[in-house]
Amino acid sequence: MADSSNGSSEPALIKFKLPTIKFTKLFINGEFVDSLSGKSFETIDPRTGELIARVAEGDKEDVDLAVKAARHAFDNGPWPRLSGFERGRIMMKFADLIDEHVEELAALDTINAGKLFSFGKAVDIPLAAHDFRYYAGAADKIHGEVLKMSRELHGYTLREPIGVVGHIIPWNYPSSMFSMKVAPSLAAGCTMVLKPAEQTPLSALYYAHLAKLAGIPDGVLNVVTGFGPTAGAAVASHMDIDEVSFTGSTEVGRVVMQAAATSNLKAVSLELGGKSPLIIFDDADIDKASQLAIIGIFHNKGEICAASSRVYVQEGIYDELVKKLVEKAKAWKVGDPFDPTVRHGPQVDKTQFEKVLSYIEHGKREGASLLIGGKPSGDKGYYIEPTIFADVKEDMLIAKDEIFGPVMSLMKFKTVEEAIKCANNTRYGLAAGIVTQNLDVANTVSRSIRAGTIWINCYFAFDIDCPFGGYKMSGFGRDLGMEALHKYLQVKSVVTPIYNSPWL
Repeated sequence: MADSSNGSSEPALIKFKLPTIKFTKLFINGEFVDSLSGKSFETIDPRTGELIARVAEGDKEDVDLAVKAARHAFDNGPWPRLSGFERGRIMMKFADLIDEHVEELAALDTINAGKLFSFGKAVDIPLAAHDFRYYAGAADKIHGEVLKMSRELHGYTLREPIGVVGHIIPWNYPSSMFSMKVAPSLAAGCTMVLKPAEQTPLSALYYAHLAKLAGIPDGVLNVVTGFGPTAGAAVASHMDIDEVSFTGSTEVGRVVMQAAATSNLKAVSLELGGKSPLIIFDDADIDKASQLAIIGIFHNKGEICAASSRVYVQEGIYDELVKKLVEKAKAWKVGDPFDPTVRHGPQVDKTQFEKVLSYIEHGKREGASLLIGGKPSGDKGYYIEPTIFADVKEDMLIAKDEIFGPVMSLMKFKTVEEAIKCANNTRYGLAAGIVTQNLDVANTVSRSIRAGTIWINCYFAFDIDCPFGGYKMSGFGRDLGMEALHKYLQVKSVVTPIYNSPWL
């Protein structure tokens, strides 16, 4: 396997026995079916730009069928009426099946999304199974409260499943996003229609197959593959969907919210874009800080909403840190994601590949200093070199826009106050990182940045127990933790008079 991190050689393709593509049809009411139109679309391997398979193209009419199945399963089926223990037991079986098929699922995400196969096997797929086990354990712990009323009334609250949920998930983490959405809504007793990204439909269909094997009743989980402006729009605007949970770009999130408002005022949860800052102070360990910065933007080829694409370095260590970043970026190996020594596979598709390259050209034109990278890697597939810009100004496009690719913008600061101001100088508010040995600085800065997650002396420190979501134009609502379970539950208050009670 050639190391193409400096752009001098082409990413070689590893000989790996690719998985047989078993499921390419829509999954509605427990069955794999063709789209009503009979149409299909191509799903492409970003390693080569070549066809993997043709997948059924769902449209509004197919979404209608899926919602009808989900509505019947909610209104008349067993799933919401099972005890939490019984739902949890089936979800545990689902998790076991995911573990049994970890290699096939990881391979599907590799050929569909360009994700590292070794990382998928070791992290993404096991964590998907863990999500189902976590929420399976929560399914029988959904409790309301007894209320201390101010007059002769007895009151209590119930937490009830919200109903039919529409999930619209992105392409950068197909398995993780599936489990983060589906697991808590299943535990809550909801039924659902899920639309995976058109770039990465394959693993979602495989998970649907495993759900059936696990014993999840027909109609509870439906998967409609297709395009955002058709199938996705039909989910967001459907009059019989009670909530829509969307992860993706801020631009599309705005459209989803508008559709929800103009249809039936369904509840909305949005996890959107980010332009997250990583702030490195003078007292930081140079090697640790540079490693966090490299991981924070180049992991998953920069296709992470919480990527630390803006790196602010205090002036006392700036020059030394820049040298270390360039050194580490040179050693960051780009190539076929089936190669276990590779750190960085292809962008998800040609559109994203061209978008990232266009932002790199913007950075050059606007006067930023290109320290390393900036070009495609090889002549086959959608590989881009790890790219670092220095001398970036706050008003440059590469400092303002979410690029969603392996492009770091380096900036210098003097004081804590300046760092806070720069970090908050964005329309986004998804995450931020702080690297310092000073507890007072860490506390001050973490409380001053308007973002949903702050990582101190770490980055991408996700955990199932820790809610994740954004401020400002990074959206609202939370995935992970018990917050995710609660967003799929309604709170109902029940009140009855009490008579002749010795106390209220």
